[in-house]
Amino acid sequence: MRISATQRTENENRIRAAMDRLLRGEIPPGGKCDIKTLANEAAVDRTAFYGTRPYGHLRVEFERRLRALQDAGEIPDPREAQIARLKAENAKLKARIAQSDETIDELTDFRSQSLARLAAQHEEIVRLREAPPEPPKSGGFQHHEPR
Repeated sequence: MRISATQRTENENRIRAAMDRLLRGEIPPGGKCDIKTLANEAAVDRTAFYGTRPYGHLRVEFERRLRALQDAGEIPDPREAQIARLKAENAKLKARIAQSDETIDELTDFRSQSLARLAAQHEEIVRLREAPPEPPKSGGFQHHEPR
């Protein structure tokens, strides 16, 4: 079914108004900042945004504006922003865990080496305490007490 030029202009105006709302972050409950929600908000059939259909140029404009916002670090969809924030936080926490694991491994190695050294020193001390005194060496000057 063909629509009149007036209807098409009205549809484009509704689409642009819905596009502006979505890109400002005014996402309806259960919606996203996407073509499906744009079509629903503008009361236009979603298929009209694809291929050579009447509003394909508006889909391209919407996607370009959305990408520009995202490239600037702005995410209009609060859920997408939350997902991005949680992914960044998750990556940061994984890095902290990896650093903690590395530190734990280093400290465990240090502890093992320290205990091995202490055990060796302890054995040496025990051996020295139990060993009989060495006899004096002959051939050298020996000090004698007067009788």
